Amino acid sequence: MSARGRLSSLARSVAVPAALLLAWEAVSRLGWVTPLILPAPSAVALRWWAYLAPADPFDPAAGGRLAWLLSGELPHDAFASLLRIVVGFGVGAGLALPLGLLMGARPLAYQLLNPVLQLLRPIPPIAYIPLAILWFGLGNPPAFFLIALGAFFPVLMNTIAGVRSVDGIYLRAARNLGAGEWTLFWRVMIPAAMPYILTGVRVGIGVAFIVVIVAEMIAVNSGLGYRILEAREYFWSDKVIAGMATIGLCGLGIDLGMSRLNGWLLRWHRGVEG
Repeated sequence: MSARGRLSSLARSVAVPAALLLAWEAVSRLGWVTPLILPAPSAVALRWWAYLAPADPFDPAAGGRLAWLLSGELPHDAFASLLRIVVGFGVGAGLALPLGLLMGARPLAYQLLNPVLQLLRPIPPIAYIPLAILWFGLGNPPAFFLIALGAFFPVLMNTIAGVRSVDGIYLRAARNLGAGEWTLFWRVMIPAAMPYILTGVRVGIGVAFIVVIVAEMIAVNSGLGYRILEAREYFWSDKVIAGMATIGLCGLGIDLGMSRLNGWLLRWHRGVEG
């Protein structure tokens, strides 16, 4: 794509968000909505900046520009939330992937385990909050448990669907070429199921973001969810929206990274762009 085409594509991408922000600013400036309920985007931006770096940039104790930019609550809260997501998602996906591969490849395992999993799957992770606190107390452990639970089922179900949907012609061709069961599993079934698996991973990460915010409002005293709840107690609507925007930006960054990873891993797969 040419430079002009990239600029045109970028302009189309930002046109609607820019129009919405301008309309929001106008509504707030004209006084149609009280700032206590819906502050202007400019006020939210100022609060977000103070949330990011409240220290005095001219203070020698700030330790330089980079240290100043990382001196506020926002970097620490974002790091705490992302750490919980990484650990919880790692546990949930780490359990779901081998179990999904087993259930997809072995009909007997599917018949034995599927009824129990289908019974548990509709229960939202939020419903486990009282049990999580009873089992693990307060702090990070219940948050890890809830995030792992939220990420587990999307990865599991997509992995099962991917393995069970492998085209039989691939399997017959591999057997005709002398592939054993182990080779058939690793060299044929898993690569063919990879688009489904990666889709489950992306969905699981999205669910993990939802669960971590709820968990931080209940069981911990740090993170973006905790800070949003704190801001609500003091009627700091601008800080609430600033925290929400930070969550969106973090999720967008991770999703873009996953999209790039999917494109690289599936570069052999027709129709997937890198």
